[in-house]
Amino acid sequence: MALVAALEADLRALSAEARRRYPAVKDGAEHAILKVRFSPFHPDFVRHRVQSGLRNTKLSVIGLSCLQKLISHDAVEPSSLKEILATLKDHSEMAEEIIQLKTLQTILIIFQSRLHPETEDNMVLALSICLRLLDNNRLPSVYNTAAATFRQAVALVFDQVVSAESLPMPKFSSSSQTARTGSVTGDLSQNINNSGPLEKDVISGRLTMRDTLSETGKLGLRLLEDLTASAAGGSAAWLHVTSLPRTFSLELIEFVLSNYISVFKILLPYEQVLRHQICSLLMTSLRTSSELEGEMVEPYIRRLVLRSVAHIIRLYSSSLITECEVFLSMLVKATFLDLPLWHRILVLEILRGFCVEARTLQILFQNFDMHPKNTNVVESMVKALARVVSSIQETSEESLAAVAGMFSSKAKGIEWILDNDASSAAVLVASEAHAITLAIEGLLGVVFTVATLTDEAVDTGELESPRYELHPSSDNCTGKTSRLCISMIESLWLTILDAFSLILSRSQGEAIVLEILKGYQAFTQACGVLHAVEPLNSFLASLCKFTIVLPTDAERKSSIVQSPVSKRSEVQVEQKDVIVLTPKNVQALRTLFNIAHRLHNVLGASWVLVLETLAALDRAIHSPHATTQEVATAVPKLTREPSRQYADFSILSSLNSQLFESSALMHVSAVKSLLSALYMLSHQSMTETSDSVSSASSKKIGSISFSVDRMISILVNNLHRVEPLWDQVVSHFLELAVHSNPNLRTMALDALDQSICAVLGSEQFGEDPPRSRDTTLDVEPKSTELKSVECVVLSSLRGLYFSAQKADVRVGSLKILLRVLERCGEKLYYSWPGILEMLRSVADASEKDVATLGFQSLRVIMSDGLPTLPEDCLHVCIDVTGAYSAQKTDLNISLTAIGLLWTLTDFIAKGLHHGCQVEKGSGFSNVDTSPQQTNGEGVEEHVVSNSNKPDFEARIQIVNHEKLLFLVFSLIQKLVDDDRPEVRNSAVRTFFQILGSHGNKLSKSMWEDCLWNYIFPMLDSASHKAATSSKDEWQGKEIGTRGGKAVHMLIHHSRNTAQKQWDETFVLVLGGIARLFRSYFPLLESLPNFWSGWESLLAFVKNSIFNGSKEVSLAAINCLQTAVVSHCVKGNLQLRYLNSVMDVYELVFQKSSSYTGDTATKVKQEILHGLGELYVQSLKMFDDKMYMQLLGIVDLAIKQAIIGSENFETEFGHVPPVLRHVLEILPSLGPPDHLSSLWLILLREFLDYLPRIDSALPNEEGSEVSEHKADVLSDKTIPTTRITSNMFAEKLIPALVELLLQAPAVEKYILFPEIIQNLRRCMMTRRDNPDGSLWKVAAEGFNRLLVEDVKICSAGGDTDLKVNKTARMRIWKEIGDVYEIFLVGYCGRALSSNSLPAAALKANETLEMALLDGLGDVILKSTVDAPREVLERLVLTLDRCASRTCSLPIETVELMPAHCSRFSLTCLQKLFSLSSFETENWHSTRAEVSRISITTLMERCEFILSRFLIDENNLGKRPIPTARLEEIIFTLQELDRLTIHPETASVLQLRPSLKNILQEDNRDSRAHLLVLFPSLCEIVLSREMPVRELVQVLLRAVAGELGLKKYAILRKFMLVLTKVFCLIVETGLDQSYLAGRLLDPYLPCLF
Repeated sequence: MALVAALEADLRALSAEARRRYPAVKDGAEHAILKVRFSPFHPDFVRHRVQSGLRNTKLSVIGLSCLQKLISHDAVEPSSLKEILATLKDHSEMAEEIIQLKTLQTILIIFQSRLHPETEDNMVLALSICLRLLDNNRLPSVYNTAAATFRQAVALVFDQVVSAESLPMPKFSSSSQTARTGSVTGDLSQNINNSGPLEKDVISGRLTMRDTLSETGKLGLRLLEDLTASAAGGSAAWLHVTSLPRTFSLELIEFVLSNYISVFKILLPYEQVLRHQICSLLMTSLRTSSELEGEMVEPYIRRLVLRSVAHIIRLYSSSLITECEVFLSMLVKATFLDLPLWHRILVLEILRGFCVEARTLQILFQNFDMHPKNTNVVESMVKALARVVSSIQETSEESLAAVAGMFSSKAKGIEWILDNDASSAAVLVASEAHAITLAIEGLLGVVFTVATLTDEAVDTGELESPRYELHPSSDNCTGKTSRLCISMIESLWLTILDAFSLILSRSQGEAIVLEILKGYQAFTQACGVLHAVEPLNSFLASLCKFTIVLPTDAERKSSIVQSPVSKRSEVQVEQKDVIVLTPKNVQALRTLFNIAHRLHNVLGASWVLVLETLAALDRAIHSPHATTQEVATAVPKLTREPSRQYADFSILSSLNSQLFESSALMHVSAVKSLLSALYMLSHQSMTETSDSVSSASSKKIGSISFSVDRMISILVNNLHRVEPLWDQVVSHFLELAVHSNPNLRTMALDALDQSICAVLGSEQFGEDPPRSRDTTLDVEPKSTELKSVECVVLSSLRGLYFSAQKADVRVGSLKILLRVLERCGEKLYYSWPGILEMLRSVADASEKDVATLGFQSLRVIMSDGLPTLPEDCLHVCIDVTGAYSAQKTDLNISLTAIGLLWTLTDFIAKGLHHGCQVEKGSGFSNVDTSPQQTNGEGVEEHVVSNSNKPDFEARIQIVNHEKLLFLVFSLIQKLVDDDRPEVRNSAVRTFFQILGSHGNKLSKSMWEDCLWNYIFPMLDSASHKAATSSKDEWQGKEIGTRGGKAVHMLIHHSRNTAQKQWDETFVLVLGGIARLFRSYFPLLESLPNFWSGWESLLAFVKNSIFNGSKEVSLAAINCLQTAVVSHCVKGNLQLRYLNSVMDVYELVFQKSSSYTGDTATKVKQEILHGLGELYVQSLKMFDDKMYMQLLGIVDLAIKQAIIGSENFETEFGHVPPVLRHVLEILPSLGPPDHLSSLWLILLREFLDYLPRIDSALPNEEGSEVSEHKADVLSDKTIPTTRITSNMFAEKLIPALVELLLQAPAVEKYILFPEIIQNLRRCMMTRRDNPDGSLWKVAAEGFNRLLVEDVKICSAGGDTDLKVNKTARMRIWKEIGDVYEIFLVGYCGRALSSNSLPAAALKANETLEMALLDGLGDVILKSTVDAPREVLERLVLTLDRCASRTCSLPIETVELMPAHCSRFSLTCLQKLFSLSSFETENWHSTRAEVSRISITTLMERCEFILSRFLIDENNLGKRPIPTARLEEIIFTLQELDRLTIHPETASVLQLRPSLKNILQEDNRDSRAHLLVLFPSLCEIVLSREMPVRELVQVLLRAVAGELGLKKYAILRKFMLVLTKVFCLIVETGLDQSYLAGRLLDPYLPCLF
């Protein structure tokens, strides 16, 4: 319907146009409209309508448009084609442009529709219309449209041929060449991707040719022949055209050749036309020197011809062998003929296209170069391109820069195009550069083609990938593609290499360098995959030349000559060694790394070339003079920016490291090849290295260092398969280790260290090997590999040590072993025997450094490696440790090694503890526990496994541990006899520390062995050596000379002889035995025959005490002391051991006559101290016999000390040491409860050592004491042994007081009088020696004794106090004597003194006050059972002391010291205190004392008041002495404060009337004031204001007591007193008389 509507619209337009001038046309159009609507079209109708408008342009256009629509919609019958073509031919002859264009458009529509001409006439007519318009028209639009229409018609014709002949449809690109990419590799990849299946079918021969053609095929063949003829300059007979433009014909031929390959490949007639006509045409065109069209068309025709030739070679070379060979030869020849540059460029473009098309190049090489009868055209092409490239040598720098610029532009996506019209010099340079660029790209295309085909061979399985191991052989390259690649490489590599090396040497542009290096990489990798060794090595060698350019000798000399003259050779050396890395060098190095990564499995011996370069790179990176080109410019040194340089070096260094890290991905054989190459590089440098330090030698060492470092890197990255590589690596290290150059030896040792630690620290050693103590070194098969690796790794180190001749190598090997043990010791298991053997041999080395390092390794084993040490190696380890202990090279090593023996026994004891024997009854049962149970793991499994073991196996296990322990003991026993005292002393300490720590794990049988085989023999040996060693003094080590004489190191006097040093060892042995006894005496005591051993020990102790040195004697005593003291307190010590020790101690003191000196004194002190400790700890074990023995020992000690040191105290000012120790232990010698009767013996024993006074004792007045006191003294017998000095007594008295306080009550009160008597005698020494301390100590003890005793009695804690009245009476009598004699006779008096310091005087006064406090505040105020006469005597004593001040004449008072006055006042204060009433502490004794003291107090106060008045009157206006004034004031104040008990008031002498008054009103608490009222009245007129005021206060108090409370009465009384006082003043009479006479009449008035 759309067609009908369109036709109807066109017909209406036609009718409207022809309405005026062509009525017939108008009528026909209208009639046609009706026909269109109701009937089908007829061809005549269409032709008529078109022809009707022949003379009218507009009508013709409308008609042609209508015809086009009908044809396009297949509305025209094919039979009408001839008429339509005839009509179109007529229209083509019209001159109007629009009609011609419309005609051409209609022709094209016909070819595209089903009206396509199928007959020869129609085809010729249709094509001739196009050619006629093409040939005769001068309008460009019509010409171009006719050409385009003819081209499309030709294409449609050949499309019909392909369809009619049923040919495959795929086409190649219609363009002459594939569009270029940014690089040659991109062009190659695009070409590979565009290779269609037809080409592959053609190549494979699956399409067959045929010689029959269809009618359409014949039409196409005729058309092709006419085109060929016209291209050759002839006429197109079939098309009835005399001539066509040659370029137009060539373009059409090229189009057909490039797009309809199947036509020429399958249809033989077409192939014949191609072979005989087209090829001939092209050959002729190539040979013709000039063309008919003229010089201006020449380049374009040449381009068309060459493009056609290229298509033939590219697409039809398989069938046109000869022709293509000719073509290629002509092209190659054209490259070096004297042709225009543009011509050569066109040829090079063609050749370049062949090279970058892998399929084309593959076919060409297969058909020609690999065919023996054909020419090697590919080789010729490559050589031609190389020849062009070689022109670089003659090219200017501008051309080289242009070439680099073209590559740079291409890399950026900008394509350079040749301008044919340009003729300037710049264009010429660019053209030359373009030619060189094309040649370079062609060579690169060849290289990449080879690489691509090689990759295809690998992908198809013809070749093995270089990622896997390759075994080069003749059978590997049997595939078609692989053989092709090998042939290409063998044919072309040398030419390509020369060209590439030339380009790379002359070029500096980054892009071109990158492209060339890519070519290097691709070709080298292909050679490696194909195992083309010679090309591979050549390319690698060439590439390596461009990596690092080292200055030659000539360059160095020239640089020296050109450099400014310098006096410092360092500048010249620096100039020599400068290395500059250009960007080309850096890229070449990267390329080399890429090649090495790609071909690491196939390089083999070629690694040497790579490694030499990498070694040079390594030296450059680490050289301080190496730099990159950017830094090496003329920039001031301080302003250079090194970041880029460091970045380049960092990248290269990283690539260098990654290359060797990737060895983990290589096959073992490839890794071995790499290691072999490293060895060759290192060995070559090693043979050229001398011991001198020079530049060349340094470089050689640098190469060796590089090789060694990379070997280590390879080893570290191949730890999972280290075994096959180890020997190859380490053998070189060992070879370097014995080199004469010390730097190489150090390098080798470091490398060996790193290698061993890396292997042993790897993951394969991460899991612990089987370490059961029940297994030996025989491992399971699955551990064989691990064992092999471990043993191989460490055997190299062991072999190095034993084979090394130089000390530094041995030291280095031991350092390596030390680090291995520190880092990986816990992972070792199988190599321990070799390690221990090596360390054992080191122990005997004479070099100190060697022995030290070996011992450090042993320490590491002992510290961390014992748990991993196999049990079979423990005895070896013990032996090694013993060897280090016995070595004489280094003393510190021996001492530390002995300590390691202790560590070793700790480890052994763990197994011993679980395998020890447990005593049960009389026998022993064996208990076995595996080491797993030691850690608390696997207990159940152990029980199950041990249940199946026979008992003898468990016993064997126990014996093994015992043997190990006794092996250690045997080593220590040998060390105890060492000549070096430090060693043997350390051995002794270690031995006893081991036994002390692990004795509880030893069975009884083991203890017996230790006692009889080790301990007692050790004791005997030490004792013998101490007794027989030399006593000659030693000289210390010579440390220099002074004044020609040797200077020796000082040795302490305690160890400057051999005997003294052996004594020290003996002391350590005894101390060790003591510690054992402290810990294990009960266990040892239970051993058979231990008593005999104890007796032997006692003999040793006795001998040591009497014959040994002081240290030995003390140690012997301590040994015994420790044994008994440690266990007697626990009650598990037999009494005989205690008795034996007491006997030894007693023996020492019994032989005191022959045992003297400082040593004897020190021994006796130690024995006394030990006795005290022993008695305290074993108190309950003592009986009376043992206690008496103890006292006897102490008594002997005291007597011997007194006799032996009579003048000691005088000379040294302190108690002799023995007596001092007696005093120290005395407080602890109190008898136990079951021996309380011995208290009397103990105390009386020590009382005999107090001083005695034989003369009569003076009293206060200086007369002798009563007769009974002298009798008491005379009854005492004086001991035969006396101390002339009181110093011992001073120390003894406090101890005796303390003991007495601790004694039971009965014994205490029996001894109390004796104690007091002795204390009194000591206190009386103040008379003869007031400056001494004996009386002070005695006074303090006396006071403390009474105070403590009174406190006990007051608390009712001693019930015997009331029972034993006789004893108490005697005690109080003695107490009264002491107070009376000492206080009255010696206290508060101005005794003669040797000018004691103030502090001593103050202390004496304090002591006197303390005695007064004890008497007045404690004894007289406590509930004591003292008789009244004793109490009166004590109060009288206080009163006598208080009367000191008031009884002295007024002239003497002023001379009395202050302390005497204070003492007197204190006594007076005590009387006031005793008389006062205290509600809190009032009892019968207190009341009795108060009644006694009030009377005495009133008398004393009345005397003080009266004496004050007398003195005041006698003095007149002179002042009263201070002491007297203080006394009167103190008395008045105390009277005011005093309150008494009614019972106390009852004894006061008052008038009965006053007593009644006081009793009625209960006002008798101050009745004592009424007693003193007359005296107070007398003293009221004193001149001293304070006295008068105090008297007034007391008088008011009297008034208050008398009840004079009303003011009037009091006023009346005061008036009376005033009158009395006035009378006294007026008359001047005696005051006391007047007061008594005048106040009596007034007293009744007061009541």
